[in-house]
Amino acid sequence: MTSISTVEHPRSDGSALRLTFAQPVGAIRGGLVVLHEADGVDDGVRLLVLSLAGEGWLTVTPHLDGDNLTQQDLLDATDATLAWLSDRGVQADLIGVVGFDLGGTAALVVASHRRLGAAVSVGGQRVAELPALMEIAGRLTSPWLGMYGDAGDEAGGAEVEQLREAAASAGVVTNVVHYPGANHRFDADPSAAAEAWQRTLDWFDAHLR
Repeated sequence: MTSISTVEHPRSDGSALRLTFAQPVGAIRGGLVVLHEADGVDDGVRLLVLSLAGEGWLTVTPHLDGDNLTQQDLLDATDATLAWLSDRGVQADLIGVVGFDLGGTAALVVASHRRLGAAVSVGGQRVAELPALMEIAGRLTSPWLGMYGDAGDEAGGAEVEQLREAAASAGVVTNVVHYPGANHRFDADPSAAAEAWQRTLDWFDAHLR
């Protein structure tokens, strides 16, 4: 049975980064970095880590300070997490990153600054965030899948199409999927959530090989 553990990973500056991870029972297909929401590493994040490990991925989430997190903090923590996976024999082209809601935005940022095997963002896309995220999407350096709902103050189909066009200009493989009526957590639409989960698995299957 897959179990979950938390360790303190030493960094080059002498500090430590807390990592929560789960290792597959059988052979390791590759590594996945989960970027969590503002609430931190809660039960939902732990369930996601375990579920991805159950699919054969060595899955790890760094504990990030959501209140004061800068872009550089995010990239530094991701780099340390990538190094942790590398230390365990996972090759760079077999490593992906995935995030939900605010973690999805973080995954997009990482995928535009680091060359990874694949990246996935899942969650609501708020209209106010679109201009900045379209600029980021245009600089993607990793294959990226984005899946967005439009409930509440999330962007609608036209805005998501703009994000799709921006990502397509980046010169890497991208796909942006719009789920009308889904909220930022995808928890109000079980069918959309199930489809987004399968798309996530399929994206990693296709690009981390």
